[in-house]
Amino acid sequence: MAHEWLTIRELTIWNAARKGEAASKLFPDAIVLAADTLVTIDGDVLGKPSDFEDAVRMLHRLSGRAHEVWTGVRIVQAAHRKTKGFAEMSRVHFRNLEEPAIRNYLAKIDPLDKAGAYAAQGHGAEIIERVEGSFSNVVGLPMEKTARALRAFGIIPPR
Repeated sequence: MAHEWLTIRELTIWNAARKGEAASKLFPDAIVLAADTLVTIDGDVLGKPSDFEDAVRMLHRLSGRAHEVWTGVRIVQAAHRKTKGFAEMSRVHFRNLEEPAIRNYLAKIDPLDKAGAYAAQGHGAEIIERVEGSFSNVVGLPMEKTARALRAFGIIPPR
């Protein structure tokens, strides 16, 4: 598996680059922004859960502990042979969660499309104690660094 020889940082950047290159082949004049997010704990990657019980297991593992959220971002404009990429890492500290709290939280979101089986936005405060680093990274896209990177392509996002 790829993550056995790539760091998590490299893996998210590589995944984002693959997504960006595929989209830019279809739309070479467009400025394409692609991203990939992975959750890691104890050196293991937590992707999207396979089912609801897998989501419960993931949140039990994260309960009362800190883990990392890594996002790789790639911006591509193929027609101009221009690319920019970076990775962002945020450290997320979870509250201590009992089984009923985990199931109650999971009933409020769709954990199956989320790395680590959770979302920071919405009901995230029920499970997240605090975030070190970019909160927008934990939501899904590190907006601070992304806005700076887009400036190189002449795009100034509104604040």
